[in-house]
Amino acid sequence: MRVRKQGYWPYLVPSLVLFLAVIVVPFLMNLGVSLTRWSGVGTPRWVGLENYARLLKDERFWQSFQNNVALIFAMAVVPTVLGLLLAAALFDHVGKRFGPRTASALRALYYLPQVLPVAVAGVVWGWMLHPSYGAVNQILGLELDWLGDPDLALATVMAVMVWFQLGYPLVIFMAGLQRVDPAYYEAAELDGASWWRKVWHITIPQIRPEIFVVLLTCTIAALKVFGPIFVLTRGGPGNATLVPSYFSYLNFFQKSNVGYGSAIATVLALIIVVVTFLFLRVQERER
Repeated sequence: MRVRKQGYWPYLVPSLVLFLAVIVVPFLMNLGVSLTRWSGVGTPRWVGLENYARLLKDERFWQSFQNNVALIFAMAVVPTVLGLLLAAALFDHVGKRFGPRTASALRALYYLPQVLPVAVAGVVWGWMLHPSYGAVNQILGLELDWLGDPDLALATVMAVMVWFQLGYPLVIFMAGLQRVDPAYYEAAELDGASWWRKVWHITIPQIRPEIFVVLLTCTIAALKVFGPIFVLTRGGPGNATLVPSYFSYLNFFQKSNVGYGSAIATVLALIIVVVTFLFLRVQERER
């Protein structure tokens, strides 16, 4: 009887302790460090909101967020649209015409970049995009410095991130299509609806929860992206591919300006929380 009266709360204690130890405590420590001037060695000196006031005037900080917006488009918007179209094509055409095994094999191929370590994928793409011996220039017959030209670097990284991110929404959407009632598609076919109309009027409304999940998780991944930038460009050339997470890393470990780097990380974390809250509110209204 005592166990029944306690309910499920005792089972939440391990998760709550882990949440406090891994998320809440480090965040509060980072917030405290962001209010100081500290090189990582010695005693931090309290400066209050000085680091945050400095952020508002830092052109590199604002440029990093502009680049981040572009990466959100490349990592969230484009993969969601392409993943939705590919999932509908694999589920509706390839699966029915060539069998589910063929559709599953193609799905696995699209998802393969998600399985590869970011460092390995970045090194391979660095070889392929090299201006002298890169496969991309040799295939296209060009002599472009894809990652070294300030006018091309960000667009090149965006293209690589579309390739890297595409498999994730594809798998989620194909899983969501499994629960859609086939009777909707059969009725649409009897009415003479085209494939595009079926996607627009049946597929998208039926898997709207999956679309919200993909957009939210991919947007968060784009906001905190670090590995590909570190491997491919190190934020360069100049500041062409600089993002807030890498900008925070630079201040932490290269400039030994831990307080300022903590302020950047704190602002980034707060932005992610706000974006998550807005996504969840919109999703609740849609329900």
